Amino acid sequence: MLSACRSVLVVAGVALTTLGVGAGSALADVNVQERIVVLKDGTSPDKVAKDLGVAPKFLYRYALRGFAADMGDTRAGQVEADGRVLFVGEEKVRPTALPVGPGQRSETDLRDIPQVIPFGIERVGALASRTARIDGRQDPLDVDIAVIDSGVESSNSDLRVVSGVDCVPGGDASTEDLWGHGTHVAGIAAARDNAYGVVGVAPGARIWPIRALGSDGYGNDSWVLCGVDWVTKNAGQIDVANMSLGGFGADDGNCGRTDQDALHLAICNSVAAGITYTVAAGNDAEDGHVHVPAAYREVLTVSSMGETDGLRGGHGPASCEGSRDDGLSVFSNFGPAVDVAAPGDCIVSTYTGNQLWRLSGTSMAAPHVAGAAALWRAGHPNATPAQVRAAILGAREPWSLYDDPDGLDEGVLDVSTF
Repeated sequence: MLSACRSVLVVAGVALTTLGVGAGSALADVNVQERIVVLKDGTSPDKVAKDLGVAPKFLYRYALRGFAADMGDTRAGQVEADGRVLFVGEEKVRPTALPVGPGQRSETDLRDIPQVIPFGIERVGALASRTARIDGRQDPLDVDIAVIDSGVESSNSDLRVVSGVDCVPGGDASTEDLWGHGTHVAGIAAARDNAYGVVGVAPGARIWPIRALGSDGYGNDSWVLCGVDWVTKNAGQIDVANMSLGGFGADDGNCGRTDQDALHLAICNSVAAGITYTVAAGNDAEDGHVHVPAAYREVLTVSSMGETDGLRGGHGPASCEGSRDDGLSVFSNFGPAVDVAAPGDCIVSTYTGNQLWRLSGTSMAAPHVAGAAALWRAGHPNATPAQVRAAILGAREPWSLYDDPDGLDEGVLDVSTF
């Protein structure tokens, strides 16, 4: 799966282990790999796995019913033939996002840097938002954002991090960010409004770190599903979930049931449980309809734009990536799957080591919209994902991005009335 930042190659599949066939033996099972077993509603993942003699690596109970386990083609066919099984999908390896362009880290602790208002925060109208109330007085919002990513630095002085879950096997059950990407995403959405560092779209919103990507920048479908399942379990507390990751796929119009896409089914059920999802469009400079979760109609898909002066009109200089001010980022995906554009070039945000770093990508654009969704939920606690979506789309600035090849006006995020 492709990351939401470019400069990462697709890992086309997982390693397959072929079992040899000894003389006189029966045909051995082949293509042993981790599979996602999705069960029909009303079934018990624990019981089905036990009945089938399968040792599950993950059990899913909330976003979908099912489990992840190693099995070959023959065994997978036997499992899928069980009347309680909806389908068996293959595991995929997912690389996480990497810095785009000239990533630049601060050399000092962010507490020694007087608070700055990033151009992106200014451009989307957060300074005018009565809910955000950006005034340097550190009045945190009563709203919750899950960051399904590489974890979040819990001790970061500019973030309000609460409990989360580690979905990476073999770790120490820690949600600490060993990659940096998740911490950067969290700051764009919700860095505190205080005297130092940066400020996010929804200042001081509680951040729930969901570690679904490893310290090497890779994760599996089963890990991401673990994160979505945990978020769905906590739907009474979590309002918004950001997924700055993506990969090849499509929307089958049937919540993944036709394409046997477990991630799509899980997100559909999670949205039905009350979670608003914001996702990155991807960074391949192509039509985003061939990328997931960007193609899923149940999510808010975000493309990236250059923003270098915090103002409307496209009068600023080119970005560090070479994108035109108020233009589609040179790396950003586009097309009908995109719901809204937000700044994604050269974004300064929180980073591990209690520092700041500048990164680019649709990974950085998506959490602007996560912050917007959190702002709306903070002011409308009972709003459904459909209502949050309608509010964000209804408030878009009708700006046609420069250099956008699709001719579609997705509009620019605008939270000034939130």
